[in-house]
Order: sequence, then structure tokens, then C-alpha cells
Amino acid sequence: MHDNANDNARIDAMIAAGAALREQIARSVIGQHRVIDEMLVCLFAGGHVLLEGVPGLAKTLLISTLSRVLSLEFSRIQFTPDLMPSDITGSEILEDDREGGRRGFRFVKGPIFANVVLADEINRTPPKTQSALLQAMQERQVTIDRETHALSPDFTVFATQNPIEYEGTYPLPEAQKDRFLLKIIMDCPTQDEELALARRSLSQDAPERVLAAGGVRAVLAPEALAGVRAGLAAVAVRDELVAYGVEIVRRTRSHGSILVGAGPRATQALLTAARAHAVIDARDFVTPDDIKALAMAVLGHRLVLRPEFEIEGLTCEEVVQQILQDVTVPR
Repeated sequence: MHDNANDNARIDAMIAAGAALREQIARSVIGQHRVIDEMLVCLFAGGHVLLEGVPGLAKTLLISTLSRVLSLEFSRIQFTPDLMPSDITGSEILEDDREGGRRGFRFVKGPIFANVVLADEINRTPPKTQSALLQAMQERQVTIDRETHALSPDFTVFATQNPIEYEGTYPLPEAQKDRFLLKIIMDCPTQDEELALARRSLSQDAPERVLAAGGVRAVLAPEALAGVRAGLAAVAVRDELVAYGVEIVRRTRSHGSILVGAGPRATQALLTAARAHAVIDARDFVTPDDIKALAMAVLGHRLVLRPEFEIEGLTCEEVVQQILQDVTVPR
């Protein structure tokens, strides 16, 4: 049986945490409210984020700010064409034991051994290096020289990438993309937001300066984040909405324009993310709007269009919107 009082307290704490995180992030990042909310959804749901946008949209600043407000160990990996897998995971080094007079190997941890990892421009490096993150993202552990090393329970990857059509990029493998809970598209700011950004950049309140000067403070400790993630189970999801989410995902497998549809992991991601979205919206129950709001972010990067439809200019977003129109919304 559920302890209603305890569940209500957890949900209130989650709602308060979301509001506090929003407030602190806004001190450094101007606008991008949808992007921030979707990143918080991923954070609360315990998933990984793929953030895509053209250069200059402050993707790195946003993730750096988020790590600051979380009070978690943070590391940044700048992905480049010559980056090796061992540069991410770590490696064994040979060293002398001065006291024992012997030589032996010692494992030196790579930057992946942190709570929050910024994988900057992940599609600038070849697939072999991209795959070094695969086991870590799914199992929160890495295997090196047949020895398994556990990562933090809070391990979260925030990866940025430039649009695929940019030169010098390597598309992520399908198995890798499926490990991201959401793919968030970061658009250019509105005219008013860009004007505010331009004005602030000429003052002492420039976003980078605010972050560097400690103008953003930590508001969520690791134990509090663990409590938030555990508390999502208290957010109510009616059976009709579970069936609604399942039907949306299954439609991607039978749609005529889709070569590869979303798998069962997408169904789990959609419903878990919908719970987190409800909390961000200060509710203790999921609505159809929560599922519809996240459908593209959950499904878009998991779909592969048939070449003939892709050539004609059809996009995954248009397909997802069509599916949402075709599936009956529960009352």
C-alpha cells in the first residue's frame, strides 16, 4: 500500500527542487525555457541527454550551469577526431613501486568517472570512440582489460552535437542514440532574448562571468537528487495513459515512412519522462499533454526514415506529429 502522506511530501520536495533549479539556471542562461525543462526532465528521470544545436547557442554554458546547481562532481570531455577510447575511460599505466622495488600496473581513471559528464561535440569523434560511452551509459560501469569498474549511481551524460549536416561530423550509431532518454533540439533565441543577451554581454552580468564568479549556487545535493528519482514512482499514471503511450510507440513500427521504429525502451522512456514532466509542471499526476509534449524528444532520434521519404524532405518531427494526430487521446 502507498503511504499517501509520504508520497505527497516527496512530490512537494520534487516540485520545490525543480523550481529552485530553474531559478538558479536563469541567473546564467537567458531564455531557452523548453530546453531547460526538458533537461530537468532527464535529470529527474535518471536518463542521459543529447543536446543538438548550431554552434554559439550556449549549449556548453547551459550544461556547465546545470552541473554547478547540482553540487555533483563534473567533468568535460572535448570530443575531437583524434580522441581515443582510453582518453575517456582511463588506462593501465606501468609504474615503479619504490618501496617494494617492483614494477606493476595501476589503473588511472578517465574523465568518465564523474557524476555529470559533458560530452562536448560528441559527433566530432569517430564511432569507435563514441562507443566507449555505450556500456557506461547503459550499465553505469566500464570494463577495461577484463576488469569492471563501477561508476557513480548519479552518473549522467549530457552530450552536445552539431547538426549532422555540418562538415567533420560522424552520425551516432543507432544503439548509442537509443541510450539517450531525450534528444533536445536547441533553437536560436527569440529577438527579445537575444537583445537581453547582447545587453548583458556588455556588462558585468554576462552569463559566463556570472557562472565564473559564483553567481550560480548549488541547490540540490546528491542525496536529494536520489530522493527525487525515487519519488517519481509516486506520480500517478492512469492505465489509459499507459496504453496511450504504448500505442504511440507501436505506431512508429508500422508507419509507412519509417524503416526502423522505436523499441520497447522508448515506451519506458516516454512514460518515465512524462512523470518527470508532470513534476516540473507542479503536478502529481500525468496527463496526455505530458506525453505529447515529450513524444518528439523521446522518439525522434530513435526513428530511421525510409530513404525515399527522406529524399522528399519528410522529417521525423512531421511523422511523430502525424502519429499523435492519429492516436485517440484518452479522456
